[in-house]
Amino acid sequence: MYPEYMVAPIREDLTSAGFEQLMTPEEVESAIKTDGTVLLAVNSVCGCAASKARPALKMAVAASDKKPTKLITVFAGMEQDAVAKAREHMLPYPPSSPSIALFKDGELVHMIERYHIEGNELNRIVDNLKGAIEEYC
Repeated sequence: MYPEYMVAPIREDLTSAGFEQLMTPEEVESAIKTDGTVLLAVNSVCGCAASKARPALKMAVAASDKKPTKLITVFAGMEQDAVAKAREHMLPYPPSSPSIALFKDGELVHMIERYHIEGNELNRIVDNLKGAIEEYC
């Protein structure tokens, strides 16, 4: 685990944009298993989370005419049980962070894995995510 003082501003990057920070497996389960659409960000301290994943999340949500019902986030390397529960819902995709998942009525409908993030241009990630939001929300 990382020191909280180190991750606090990284958490705030998403929570200030309307994402709810989930800390327990029960919070994750409850959030994902609701009606509507849930956009889940697996946040991370890595550079590609800072330079691509978090900006893409904020840009895509802001630019989309449609909006997910809920915006949620878990932090890799911190609340391990909450992250593990989120990753159960992302199967068959392997664990990766950062990553972005979109759920509709509790079912995974779109997944962006780390390799889609770190090896891609920011605008392509935004377009990918915006397209999924427009399609499913």
